[in-house]
Amino acid sequence: MVATRLNSASVYRRATEDERTTGEPLILGKKWPDWICPSSRTALRRKSDGSGDQESLVNDQGICYPVIAGIPRFVPQNSYSDPFGVQWNRYRLTQLDSYTSLPLSKDRLREGLGEKLWGNLADKHVLDAGCGAGRFTEIFLKQGAYVTSFDLSSAVDANSANFPPGSRHRIAQADILAMPFAPGQYDLVFSFGAVQHTPNLDDAVRALVAQVKPGGWVVLDHYSHNISHYTKITEPLIRQWLKRVEASRGIKVTEALVSVFLPLHKAVRNFYLAQIVLSRVSPIRSYYHAIPHMSDELQREWALLDTHDALTPWYIHRGSCKHLARLLQDLNLVDIECWKSRSSEVVARARKPSG
Repeated sequence: MVATRLNSASVYRRATEDERTTGEPLILGKKWPDWICPSSRTALRRKSDGSGDQESLVNDQGICYPVIAGIPRFVPQNSYSDPFGVQWNRYRLTQLDSYTSLPLSKDRLREGLGEKLWGNLADKHVLDAGCGAGRFTEIFLKQGAYVTSFDLSSAVDANSANFPPGSRHRIAQADILAMPFAPGQYDLVFSFGAVQHTPNLDDAVRALVAQVKPGGWVVLDHYSHNISHYTKITEPLIRQWLKRVEASRGIKVTEALVSVFLPLHKAVRNFYLAQIVLSRVSPIRSYYHAIPHMSDELQREWALLDTHDALTPWYIHRGSCKHLARLLQDLNLVDIECWKSRSSEVVARARKPSG
């Protein structure tokens, strides 16, 4: 499918000259949470080479973080997340509702937030942790939130191309386990599809909760234990090899696998037992059964994206509702709700007490 151009000028814009001079978008009397050094936890100041071509953020100890393409980079350019960066830049539009003309991201986000939070996003500070190419960033911006998006990988470049930084959006390349913010500054901390790919799931949850301001909310999900996963034959074997392959080569392999297996999934889409058998053997993701109203072109794009997403991560953690709810309780959160979504992820929503 040829990528269409997003017509989003009415919602998103690039920073003004004033904003580029100050180093941060201006917020109608409000202030973004400051960047801080994730290592020393000290304040950062914007530094320029004088020409404006090279910028960085530095602290008083001389620790320096480059600002590349308008995005502060708080992590090394190469990490275990490289395959994610490759996939999101290659398929940067695939999951956007504005591209598919389907409310897939909106419906998933609305289910996670619940109606109370969903209707109360305007002018709230939202932290979109593990943002990818911005499928949920798009929805938050349309709901009127001030969004800080970040990802460990170069997916931030795809997010920036889709939704340029401006008065309501800023982006950073950063690690969930070492975020460049002081704790307790966000009304909503949101993370779907990210914590299960960190070195330690529980540590990632703790780090996210620390960013919630008193009275604010955290909403997150991660993979669940399920029979489907544990009965797959080829997927875990291929992943053990593919996660060690160079990212640019890995995406070629997953594309070849989709070309071979996706026609088989399409052929059995109306035969339930055949689907079950094929899904045990096939290493790819297919949505002919789950999202039958998607066009063949979109079916292929989603298969390409999610197959690569499933076969290349270095870390994949699974957990239960019980474990996640207990962890949030141990972190002194209240109004905890935890459930398994329609797509079998464990989802949790909880609030930090005001006092």
